[in-house]
Amino acid sequence: MRLYIIRHADPDYPNNTITAAGHLEAEALAKRLSAHGLDRIYASPMGRALDTMGYTARALGMTHEVEEWTQELSLKLEDTPYGRLSHWDLPGEVIRCGECQPTHDNWHTTPYYEGTESKDTFERMKMHSDEFLKRQGFERIGGKYRILRRSEDKVAVFCHGGFGLTWLAHLLEIPLTLVWAGFWMPPSSVTTILFDERSEEWATPRCIGFGDVSHLYAEGLPVRPRGVITNFY
Repeated sequence: MRLYIIRHADPDYPNNTITAAGHLEAEALAKRLSAHGLDRIYASPMGRALDTMGYTARALGMTHEVEEWTQELSLKLEDTPYGRLSHWDLPGEVIRCGECQPTHDNWHTTPYYEGTESKDTFERMKMHSDEFLKRQGFERIGGKYRILRRSEDKVAVFCHGGFGLTWLAHLLEIPLTLVWAGFWMPPSSVTTILFDERSEEWATPRCIGFGDVSHLYAEGLPVRPRGVITNFY
């Protein structure tokens, strides 16, 4: 199976949709995805994800299913020297400042995250992810997935930047804050996860493409942002 984690196009946050530029991005993305097809389409219930997804669903003549658990995470840091931030926007210099790098066991003890909902939110997301992937034919056992049915399906999930990074950390077994501080998903980007079936029984997620916006280059559209990245979701 190939899982496409797709961030919504350029957002109009106040109106919970996408901008005029975002509509062009979503159209370019739909052209790209329709060239090789999809088997299933899922989307966050939030407007900016649904509006991005709509172009692809119409281009392929497909219906979609809403997955409530894929909406953007409501994790905010109100009082930091950097202003009000989403948890995944805390500068890497804070995440990676200690002698020991964050691990699966201690990532949530990073200053600013202590006492927040980040750990519980991540645990809930992991539970929903495991249930979703079991429906796709892959049952998580420890850090790998038992193959319930072999699949070459192409599955797209239209979601959000912070959510996408958080999901990626779970799929790839990387400490969460290292993913938050080390990666960024551009608007309308496609991150491809192959469920690598090296044996008859087990599959493991393998990232074979991250944050791909080749559809924007193909259509001569700008890729944003080119400077400092702050407060994206």
